[in-house]
Amino acid sequence: MAESVAHRVRSHIWGPMQLTSSQFEPQARIVRGHLHLAIPMTSSAPFPYAAFLAELQGAEGSAALVGVLPKQGDAEALTDALIALLQTRKATLQAAFDTTLAADELRRYQKYAKPGKPSPHIVQLRQKQAAARQASNVSRQSLIKAANAFVREAGIEVPERVPLDEFIIHWIDANVPRDSGGDATPS
Repeated sequence: MAESVAHRVRSHIWGPMQLTSSQFEPQARIVRGHLHLAIPMTSSAPFPYAAFLAELQGAEGSAALVGVLPKQGDAEALTDALIALLQTRKATLQAAFDTTLAADELRRYQKYAKPGKPSPHIVQLRQKQAAARQASNVSRQSLIKAANAFVREAGIEVPERVPLDEFIIHWIDANVPRDSGGDATPS
């Protein structure tokens, strides 16, 4: 009976896939009369510029810059600045993803928490959320530092009254080639 329920759950969620017991097996449990499935989620955010970053870090780093930058100065310095900028953008996306994940998890468990002193699990989730927010703040500061260095090196003029981090995110979206995969979406 248990195998047939698990098989029906698998077929309902994933369609007619052939899974063996050694492969992924969803953990199902009934909570307050509802079936809850523990489906593993991805632990990293998709980065839409991963292929371009890998190309920059490879041997032909300066060749990848052709068509991306308006000014062609010191190619090695520009490549290093752009690599640092893309790495900090990746860290910013990951931190935002982690913050959202921690907030969702806290919201899910806090919904059923009893009033009064919070349980140790809720306290741990709040600490996890605070750490994720702190990492998000640090990554944003790193993005601003890397963006400042890149803008200075590339000779890009930032419009007045526009925050540097917003400008550089829009600049990256407009000028850096994206991966061809359809699942990579920026936030």
